[in-house]
Amino acid sequence: MSQDSTTVPETSRKLSGRRRREIVAVLLFSGGPIFESSIPLSVFGIDRQDAGVPRYRLLVCAGEDVPLRTTGGLELTAPYGLEALSRAGTVVVPAWRSITQPPPAAALDALRRAHEEGARIVGLCTGAFVLAAAGLLDGRPATTHWMYAPTLAKRYPSVHVDPRELFVDDGDVLTSAGTAAGIDLCLHIVRTDHGADAAGALARRLVVPPRRSGGQERYLDRSLPEEIGADPLAEVVAWALEHLHEQFDVEALAARAYMSRRTFDRRFRSLTGSAPLQWLITQRVLQAQRLLETSDYSVDEVAGRCGFRSPVALRGHFRRQLGSSPAAYRAAYRARRPQGGPERPDRLERLERLERADRPDRAEVIEPRVGDHSLPLRRPGAPGASTGHSGHPPHHHHAPHPEPGKPESDAYAPRLPEQAAGRVPGRQPLPGQRERPVG
Repeated sequence: MSQDSTTVPETSRKLSGRRRREIVAVLLFSGGPIFESSIPLSVFGIDRQDAGVPRYRLLVCAGEDVPLRTTGGLELTAPYGLEALSRAGTVVVPAWRSITQPPPAAALDALRRAHEEGARIVGLCTGAFVLAAAGLLDGRPATTHWMYAPTLAKRYPSVHVDPRELFVDDGDVLTSAGTAAGIDLCLHIVRTDHGADAAGALARRLVVPPRRSGGQERYLDRSLPEEIGADPLAEVVAWALEHLHEQFDVEALAARAYMSRRTFDRRFRSLTGSAPLQWLITQRVLQAQRLLETSDYSVDEVAGRCGFRSPVALRGHFRRQLGSSPAAYRAAYRARRPQGGPERPDRLERLERLERADRPDRAEVIEPRVGDHSLPLRRPGAPGASTGHSGHPPHHHHAPHPEPGKPESDAYAPRLPEQAAGRVPGRQPLPGQRERPVG
């Protein structure tokens, strides 16, 4: 469950043995980044009762019998070992030194035992890899730093990785994104345990927002697993990133890899943890985001330079991934820049209305919920809607105007040869499909 939910999962579980709910154990490993490691120490290890923050009892535990060296070459001495985890009601793994190395078996056993005995288990940033290695994330939603999310999804396919969230609360197992999102999750734990007033008081002492809105979408980049460089698909992926301004589909990528579409989909998903079509859409949206931030191109021009066939397709995908229209995103971004003047909320609202009204002939978009071969289609009966399928995509790079009666969809919508030849009818929305307006 994400941070934006108004319902908090049930976390009250019976603790067995000597465990106490107010005791928080922080599990440290050698090679861990010092910033992430310090977050739970600062939140749970300092007495701030004078500020109205209930006190936790902190146990700092070494996860392995080696010197605990952090980034920068600092060496730490943990006063407790793995045996101290048996007393904690909450166990926090703030980070793991390498997403390519397996955690120590003894530490994984201790985490499993703590969870079986009712303890709440928390993984901050790459600490999610330790929880996943222990099997505690199997079948659960989880998040981690957006840069490592594809690797987590690939290595642990039973984990439902969501790289968009700042943190995910699944009741007795919680995970967060990187760095500052660890503070968000620790404040959420205080809020869950002691209420909004206590969390607000702690946030004021730390000089951070008590609750941040949004997620990791604004920080997403061209995220791929580190090990992709050694894979034969790396060349195809690199080509796609360099030619996002061109109109090509997943079929073209599969052809460049000398694979069938089905084989390419399977190989790409196993490598990145993402379907190739969804990955391609994300990269195009990210490219549009960068152009909106750094150029004065119109939204129509941005759409063409990012490989979208029409501004309608850009607006739909942009809003679904970033929660804003392109025009409103650009205005908000420029309002935050020091050299830009203040942008009033009412102006942003007017921009949103103009964005929705600037193309009166625009059709609403349906978001299909089938497979990775589907893309948003026009609502039946909307202007320009058609039941037929388009022919071959154009060879030039900028967004062409659709032919009369031709549905506007993404330039990279997969087409089979039979469809291009007109022997297969175009897709229709499935029964029960929800229709969502875009813009």
